[in-house]
This record gives sequence, C-alpha cells and structure tokens, in this order.
Amino acid sequence: MQTACLISDEKLGDTDFQMQMGVNKRKSASEHAGRAITTLKRGESGVLDRIELPEHDARRLMEMGFLPGHIVIPARSAPGGDPRVYQVDGSEIALRRETARHLILR
Repeated sequence: MQTACLISDEKLGDTDFQMQMGVNKRKSASEHAGRAITTLKRGESGVLDRIELPEHDARRLMEMGFLPGHIVIPARSAPGGDPRVYQVDGSEIALRRETARHLILR
C-alpha cells in the first residue's frame, strides 16, 4: 500500500519544503505515472520527481539529499541486492528496497 505525503498548509511554515515535495494537492491517477528508483540499473541515472512517504520519512530523506529535481544514480548493493547504495547530491546513501520504491522518478 502506497501513501502519498499530503501535508496541510497549517502544519508547515516552510514554503520551500512544500514546493519541493509537491504534496499540497492530490494528484490524479495519470499524474502518478513514474517509476521508482529501484528500477534503475547500476550506473543509470534518473531525476527524482517526488517522495511518496509520510512527512517525517520524506523530510529525513530530503535532508540526506533526495530532493525533487536532483539526479539519483544507483551504485553497489549488498549481496542479494538489499540494501542498495544510491549516489545523490555528492553523497552515497544506502536505502532498503522497501524505502527506495517510494522515491519516484520523472
């Protein structure tokens, strides 16, 4: 079950965060098109469009560099493929597949 991060204006005073997340309006089914970063092959790049996680989790990922519009490149992974290291904003960050599947590319 996927949940989009929908935040009311009263809860957030940070308009930059709201703009980066694009979470204030529900999106139609056609606007939810996109693929998860888990579909990228090693060395292939993609541009992050949105994070479909609760506010707290999405904010933490954004603090680590997963911002909409930034390029994400999968790197190495643990045996069995989980977790996987992603290069973003000059850093390497390991994410479990369960979390990474909520990061959607353009």
